[in-house]
Formats: sequence, structure tokens, C-alpha cells
Amino acid sequence: QAICMQASFGFRWTLSPCLFCGVAQMAARTLALSLLGCLCLSAQSSNVFVMLALDTVTNNGDLKDANGLKNQLQQLKSGNVDGIMVDVWWGVTEPSPKSYKFDGYKQLLGMCKDIGLKMQLVTSFHMCGGNVGDTCNIPLPEFVNSQADIWYKDQKGHEDKEYISLFADNVTIGGRTPLQMYSDWFEALAAAFSGDLGSVVVEIQVGMGPAGELRYPAYQLSQWQFCGVGAFQAFDKNALASFAQAAAAAGHKQWDSPPTDAGDYNSRPSDTSFFNSGYQSDY
Repeated sequence: QAICMQASFGFRWTLSPCLFCGVAQMAARTLALSLLGCLCLSAQSSNVFVMLALDTVTNNGDLKDANGLKNQLQQLKSGNVDGIMVDVWWGVTEPSPKSYKFDGYKQLLGMCKDIGLKMQLVTSFHMCGGNVGDTCNIPLPEFVNSQADIWYKDQKGHEDKEYISLFADNVTIGGRTPLQMYSDWFEALAAAFSGDLGSVVVEIQVGMGPAGELRYPAYQLSQWQFCGVGAFQAFDKNALASFAQAAAAAGHKQWDSPPTDAGDYNSRPSDTSFFNSGYQSDY
């Protein structure tokens, strides 16, 4: 059995299969909770939050297993855990434009409130599925997912639909830009949890890219293997327009594309002219 310590996500335990099933797993959970309790008591300045499963709230917006979850939350409380962390998926909570559904998360909040646990919400504007550790599939809202030319794209035309491209921040989609969509969503979230922000909900983390990270999806798992250099994601029409504008402003209208000499996803730096010397050129 193992306890996994995660710097940014608190603690969580994982139970490996065993021959003694029920008894051994129960003993392992008891041990894990006891150790968590000791950690909490020995470090008064550190709060411990346990990350819930990615699909705690289903694609339909309901709790996956309300009774089982309540029992697990009670066990966490008995182990002196401070609270839980949960992803609040955009693809789950806005099934249609400006129509918001936080019911499953509000039910979870009610459980935490009754049991005495705090909550950390992770606002997840990315797709779940296709990244390391993803165990479920939660796409972006269909009214967004069906749109063209708002996704990161490499020079070979591979699109990545994990997250709307930053180059499309101001592109109008159904009357709103992505930035306006995010703003509307946050207003809806604040209204839904207004009575518990700062008391039960003690922290909100904002996801800002693929896997919730502020980065480009340069390592598309369908294309990439460790330890390739990845690929530039700046070849969609909005990125190319931004590049052309920047090139013209710099006095180089002849530059018509981002670098194309950086190899492919699985190249090594030494194999490419860009990483050897090209990056030092004016271009």
C-alpha cells in the first residue's frame, strides 16, 4: 500500500490489488488515515486536502456515487483531514450557452459542510482525456467543441482540442468571445456558491491551459514520445494572423510563418537547425 504526497494537491492514498481484498484494503485505509492524522497533528501550520477522482461529478452533472462518496468523506474527517479538492469542469457545468448546472458540486458542498470539511475548487476549462493520468473523458462544451479554427494546431495540421487556443481569445463564438465565456462562467460559479465562499470553499484554483496548466500543448500524446522536443502550436489561422501582424510591426513582412525547421514531436534538439542555431537569428 502507498501514500502519495503531492506538493500542490495535498495527500492521497492508492490501494493496490491484494489477495485478502476486503480486510486488507480496510486495514490499509485505516493505516493511511492514521498516518494522515499524524501528519496533520504534527504540522499544525499545514492543511491537508485530498484530491477527489476526476469524474466525481459525471458528465451529466450528478455525483457518481453519492453514498459511497459520503462514506469516504466521513473517513477523511475521522483522519483529521482538512478538506477536499475537486475539479469543476466547464464541459459539465455549461451544457448550453449561459445555461449553468452546478447541482452535483452543490450537493458535494452540502456533504462537506455537514461533515465539517473545507473545499478547494479547481476551475477546469480544459478537456479531460488524453493526458497522463486521465481516467475519464470529459470534453469541452459541445457549443465550443463543434467550432472550427479556435484550436492549437501544429505545422502538419494536427489540432489539439484540449483547450481553446490563446490566439482565439477574442474570436466571437455564438456571440461571445472565450474571455467573455470564462467571465460569464465565473459569475455563475460565484452566484451558485455565494453563501459559502470563504467559509466552506476556501480556495479556487484557475485552470489556464491543457491539463489546467499555463502552457501550449506541445506534447500531444497521440504524436509524442518521451523525450522528443515536441512541436510548435502556432499554425492555426488566428496564430498565423498574429504572427503576420507581429512580423509587419517588426519591419519583416517577408516572414510568413513561424519556424518550420524545429523537427517534429520526436526529434532531438541536436537533429534540428532551429535548436542548434536558428533560434539565434533575427527571424
